[in-house]
Amino acid sequence: MSDAILTLNAGSSSLKFALFRRDMTLALRGYIEGIGVDPHLIVRDAAGVALTERRWFSAGAGSHEDFLDGLLGWIDDHLGSDRLVAVGHRVVHGGVDFSAPIRLDAAVLDRLERLNPLAPLHQPHNVAAIRAVTVVRPNLPQAACFDTAFHHAQSMVATQLALPRALTEQGLRRYGFHGLSYEYVAARLRSLDPGLAEGRVIAAHLGNGASLCGMRDGASVDSSMGFTALDGLVMGTRCGSLDPGVVLHLLQQMNMTPAQVEDLLYRKSGLLGVSGVSSDMRALLESKDPRAAEAIALFVHRIVREAGAVASVLGGLDGFIFTAGVGENAAPIRAAVCRGFSWLGAELDQAANEQATNGPRLISAPASRLRVWVVPTDEEAMIAQHTAALFRA
Repeated sequence: MSDAILTLNAGSSSLKFALFRRDMTLALRGYIEGIGVDPHLIVRDAAGVALTERRWFSAGAGSHEDFLDGLLGWIDDHLGSDRLVAVGHRVVHGGVDFSAPIRLDAAVLDRLERLNPLAPLHQPHNVAAIRAVTVVRPNLPQAACFDTAFHHAQSMVATQLALPRALTEQGLRRYGFHGLSYEYVAARLRSLDPGLAEGRVIAAHLGNGASLCGMRDGASVDSSMGFTALDGLVMGTRCGSLDPGVVLHLLQQMNMTPAQVEDLLYRKSGLLGVSGVSSDMRALLESKDPRAAEAIALFVHRIVREAGAVASVLGGLDGFIFTAGVGENAAPIRAAVCRGFSWLGAELDQAANEQATNGPRLISAPASRLRVWVVPTDEEAMIAQHTAALFRA
C-alpha cells in the first residue's frame, strides 16, 4: 500500500488539483472550471494523457462541496489499494501569525477566515474548499500552505508601511504573495544554476496575478506586492500600485461605495481595464486594437520600473527568472522586458527565447552580463512537499 497527497487550489468558480505519491512523484493533475455555471472536469496523468473528462450541463448546479465529494470518490477509486492520507491547500494570506505550513483545525480555519478582506479574490474560496473537505471527509488531515510565508524573513524596513505604529501593530504591513511559486523557483534554480542561486536574483511571477520577488541566496529580500495582492505590477484585472489619492477621489468625488471601488480595482482594471479587450495576454498579443498594445506596453513598463527598484534594494542584479503563465509562454513579453534591462547587461539569445516553451531554459546570450532563465513553476509540488513534511513530523 502506498500513501498519496492531494493538493487543492480553489478559486471562485474553479478548483485546480494534483495528486502526488508519498515519494513526491506526480500521479495526476486536473481542474474543475465553471463551477456554478457550466462545470467541466478534466484529469490528466503525469504524462498529460487524459484520464477522465466530464461536463455538467445544468447551469448553476453544484458547489465546491458537491464537486469535492465526487472528486475524492473518484480519487479513491483511482488509487485502488493505495490511500489518500492528507490534503494540502494553497491559502493566499497567512497574515502576521502564519509563517509556515500548518495543520488545519476549526480554530485555525476561523483565523484564516478573518483574513478574507485582505485577499477577496482568493481567501474566501481557499477557506470554502477547506470547509468543504472537512464536511465530506472529516477525518482526512488537511494542511494550509501560505503564499505569504516565503516572505516572512524580509527585514522590518522591507515590510513596514509608513503608517502610525498603532496600525502596524494591528497587522497593516507589507506581506508579499506568490510565495509558493517563488519558493519552488528558488529551489529549482539551485539545481539548474547553483552559482546564480546564491546571488542576487529577481523572479517574475507573471500570470493573471503578477509580482516580482528579489532574492539573495534563495531567500526573499523584497517584493512588489504589499499589504494585499492588489499591489505592484499591472495584472489581468487588477490595477497594481496606485496613488492612494485615487481611492480617495473615487470615494469622495465620484461617490463610489467601498464595494464599488473594490470591484473596480480587483476585477475591472489592469490589462482588461486599459485595453477594453481582454485580461488574457494571449488575446492582447493577437489583437490589432491599439489599446491592446497600450496595455501591453504599460504591463512591460511597470515590470521594468519595479524591477529597477528591487535591483537597487539587492545592491545589483545577477539574474532574472521568468515564471507562471505569461512568463513561461509569452516570448514577446520576455523580449520586451529584457530590452528594458539592457542597461543592466541583459542580452537575449533570440532563438532560445522563442523556443523556451517546455521546461526550464537559459535564454540569455553567452555574452550577457545578466543570466536570464525561464523556469516553469509548480506550486502544487511545493504544497505537496510541505504537506508531506508536516504530517511526517
